[in-house]
Parts: sequence; structure tokens; C-alpha cells
Amino acid sequence: MNKLNRRAFLQHTAIGTAGTALGLGLAGCATSKTAMKKKIPVGVELYSVRVECQADFHGTVAQVAKIGYKGVEFAGYWGLSAKEIRKMIDDNGLVTCGTHTQFADLQPDKLDATIEFNRIIGNQNVICPSMTARSRQEWLDKAKLFNELADQLKPHGMWIGYHAHAHDFQKFDGESAWDIFFGNTKKEVIMQLDTSNCRDGGADPVEVLERYPGRERTIHIKANGGGPEAVIGEDKINWQGVFEFCETKGGTQWYVLEHETSKTPLLTLQRSYTALQQLGKV
Repeated sequence: MNKLNRRAFLQHTAIGTAGTALGLGLAGCATSKTAMKKKIPVGVELYSVRVECQADFHGTVAQVAKIGYKGVEFAGYWGLSAKEIRKMIDDNGLVTCGTHTQFADLQPDKLDATIEFNRIIGNQNVICPSMTARSRQEWLDKAKLFNELADQLKPHGMWIGYHAHAHDFQKFDGESAWDIFFGNTKKEVIMQLDTSNCRDGGADPVEVLERYPGRERTIHIKANGGGPEAVIGEDKINWQGVFEFCETKGGTQWYVLEHETSKTPLLTLQRSYTALQQLGKV
């Protein structure tokens, strides 16, 4: 219970299927408020509270709502049916802003069930959390598959997407896997950048966003560079640049807050919310 990795967490899905340094960070973001055009709702990737969800799924979701977050992105369902998930979400005044759906559940033999599950819980953003490939051609093959998935999900009012990990910025023949994939997918394929994973991969989140305007329908906002307990504004990410892009140039529909490393996850979600309040994001 003290440590649960992402792979173990995903195995529990229902269908097999996240001044001080703070003062400086907030001040830097505040200077750009006049350029910010739209208000983007903030949800939580429930992988942030995976151990708490395992112990008390309903209670944890209720606490996330009580803090003030508007939506949740799932990375597991802990045995609940789609109808039970939907009731839990509705009872707490939340919406489903995304699901992290395993690659296996996007294959032809499971796709219909995946679509139906997401339809019931009211989700539009079906995000594959991780993929690997050993060559440029394998990434091109995956891009082709996701173009096909985009066409298959569109009639259901859903979008397919891919979530960033550090290994996605590995290069093949001088080009990163991320660029190979998104350079060869339709605009309907969501680029779910993860600000921390991107930086861990050696890339600049703002530069990546700038290369693909309108593709980041949902984006994981995650602190990086300030230690395991740091929240947004206590780290080294250029939050002014990230927020300004998403709110003036991007197609962002959701900020999805994720924090993977805290020893007190619910307290850290509260601290993160307070930081976002100071930035005028919630």
C-alpha cells in the first residue's frame, strides 16, 4: 500500500484497461494575466491519489470535489462498473475530463467495449497513457493506427490521444518519437503533453506546445525540478509560458493536475489548488 506503480494501478481498471520559489513562480505568471484570454477548467488525474482510491474510491473522489476541482481523469476503476462510475461522478458534481486507457483496450477486439464504457461515464477524451517502439517505422505504424482510431471515435463525439513520457523524446534518425508520432497524426489526435515528463525527457514544454498549436486538448500540469513535494510555482517549469500558450494560442479544454511523488497526496492536491488560486486559474 505504501508504493503502487502505474502498471500495477492500471491492472485494476474495470475493462482491463494523473520571495520563495513559490512566490517567484506565481509572480512570474501573474505578469501575463492581461494576455490570457480564456478560463480553462482544472481536473485531477486520479493516479495522483492511487493508494487512496484503492482504499476508498468513493471517499477519495468526494474529497477531490470538495477541494474544488471540476473534473477527474481516470487511470483505473477499482472494479466499479461504468454506471457506478457515472453515478459517483454525478453525485459529486464532477465531470470526467479523460480516461487513461491502455493500448490493449484500443485494439479491434476491445474497442467497442471501450467506447461504450466511455460513453456511459460521459468521457470525450480517450488517452493512451504509454506506448513504446523500437524504430521510426514502428512509431509511424502507431501514428497510422491512431489516425484510424480518431475516425472511429469521432462519430461517438470522442477523441483519441496520447500522453507524454520521458522516453517519447528519444530520437530516431535525429527526430524524437514524439515528433514522429504527432508529425504524422491528424489534428484530431490529442497531444496530451505532461509538463514534467516532457522536461525529464530533455525537452522544453513551451517549445513542444508551440510546434503543435491546437493539439493539446488536455494537458497534464505537473511540477518538475523542485523536489518530490513541490507544487506548481515551487519548481522550474516556465508556467507563465505554458499558461499563456494554452489560454491564448492553444486548443486546451482541460488542465489536468497530476502529482505522483507526494507522501501526502490529498494534502498536496489542496496545496496545488491553492497555488492555482493564486495564479487565478481556479
